[in-house]
Amino acid sequence: MSIITIFSGSYCNEESVIKEILRRTGYKEITDREIVAKASGLSGISDGKILKAFSSKTSVFNQLTHDKECSIAFMKLALAETLAEDNILIYGFSSMLVPAGIAHVLRICLIAEMKYRISQAVSSGMSENESLKMIHKSDEDKASWTKSVLGKDDPWNTSSYDMVLTTDRTSPEDIAGLVEKVLEKDVLKSSVESQRAIQDFILAASVETALVKAGHIIAAESKAGAVTLTINKKVLLLKRLEEELQALALKIPGVQSVSTKVGKDFYQSDIYRKFDFEMPAKLLLVDDERQFVQTLSERLQMREIGSVVAYDGESALDIMKEEEPEVMILDLKMPGIDGIEVLKRVKNTNPSIEVIMLTGQGSEADKETCMKLGAFAYLEKPVDVNVLSETIQKANEKIMQKRKG
Repeated sequence: MSIITIFSGSYCNEESVIKEILRRTGYKEITDREIVAKASGLSGISDGKILKAFSSKTSVFNQLTHDKECSIAFMKLALAETLAEDNILIYGFSSMLVPAGIAHVLRICLIAEMKYRISQAVSSGMSENESLKMIHKSDEDKASWTKSVLGKDDPWNTSSYDMVLTTDRTSPEDIAGLVEKVLEKDVLKSSVESQRAIQDFILAASVETALVKAGHIIAAESKAGAVTLTINKKVLLLKRLEEELQALALKIPGVQSVSTKVGKDFYQSDIYRKFDFEMPAKLLLVDDERQFVQTLSERLQMREIGSVVAYDGESALDIMKEEEPEVMILDLKMPGIDGIEVLKRVKNTNPSIEVIMLTGQGSEADKETCMKLGAFAYLEKPVDVNVLSETIQKANEKIMQKRKG
């Protein structure tokens, strides 16, 4: 039997259309929530964190954590395993993860003119301005998503679909009737080849998630047990990386051979770094001395510790509104909101964040105040980067113990 995927603009009467298609075909609907829940179970990543992958706004820490890429890898595996079912309709962002090589999939896009979409939103109780803002945000998220998974900025690009249907000009009944007729075509019937393509997808997704667990973000393709890995990063020791990736992939049941190739963003110049799970993935450095904090960030990077930098207390608190660092290195004396005030606010709103105070002008009274407020450590400038690295690692160990306990 066939599989249907639907990607839709918001406020395009998509719910009515899907309901009618399901009624006529008897198919089972699979939503993003279900794929995310399954991906969460496979990965141990929370549903909420995986759902953030659908947003156009990427975390400032993503360059360090690669949370979005990890989430996509596990959603691929969850989706791949789901495709083994018959008579399913996959609706939402996850529908775009189905590989083009799986032939018995009918790929549908539902869209409508902006005027119609605004009227639909207004009828739900929003003002026209609110409606326009919400629709634009939704379209931004979908454009960002298709750029991430397909390399296409336009989410409504006709080349991504078998059918692009305008819901403002066609009724749900007529759309469902058209879909019924198309599903009767032989090209959309499940075949031995298309089932093999699903098994290839499952194996490729299994390899990608295994590599993610080992700290690598690498794209995988599979053809009858032959796996190809694409290295799309800056690399110095390419041969060593290839050997490590091949050894990891060959451990996956079903993998018969592994080859590697370089992608369009490959550049043999810098050192490729996998994730270090013994160090915090989200480290925020806060100091108004720009040269000092930039140099500190670079020296930590040389020790496999990545970080995001803020140059004042207000900027740090702004980041806190959107993100949650795991460890913060915080300068005591800063103009505007000083380190003690930032520490107070952090511990009031996000007590799980471990804060390492750093100062060149502090006193014993300042140290006592900071430690009473919940600072993890109090270090003086000029700080020995080895001591700081050890302190960061100890803070991370405390975080890991809390999570386990």
